[in-house]
Amino acid sequence: MKTIKVVAAVICDSLQEKSRIFATARGYGDFKGKWEFPGGKVEPGETPQQALVREIREELATEIRVGDRIGTIEYDYPDFHLSMDCFWCEVIKGDLVLLEALDAKWLTRDELDRVEWLPADLEIVKRIEKCMK
Repeated sequence: MKTIKVVAAVICDSLQEKSRIFATARGYGDFKGKWEFPGGKVEPGETPQQALVREIREELATEIRVGDRIGTIEYDYPDFHLSMDCFWCEVIKGDLVLLEALDAKWLTRDELDRVEWLPADLEIVKRIEKCMK
């Protein structure tokens, strides 16, 4: 099975507080309309952190600071294996403009279960919930 290596930005209101996180609704493909953390594929020669900065600039026209690594999610979709490195991030410049996503929301810990997450992203939601205030 083919493995796809990606990174995901768990953008929070503050790396210290983590009271709200930013989620987007996928704008294309088989999982269109399902919720995820923004990010994308790591290009050859990039670190995961460099890939996140580039992807968020491309998808949301925003500059981010990449914080601590939350973990790596390994998930088998029907056609491929996903390996997703997830990092805490915060906005340092920009307004989170949706260039690819259908919709976006800032969610509190109590609101995390109010959207339909992609299966792999649901795995990281369980981890970050414990860190949010």
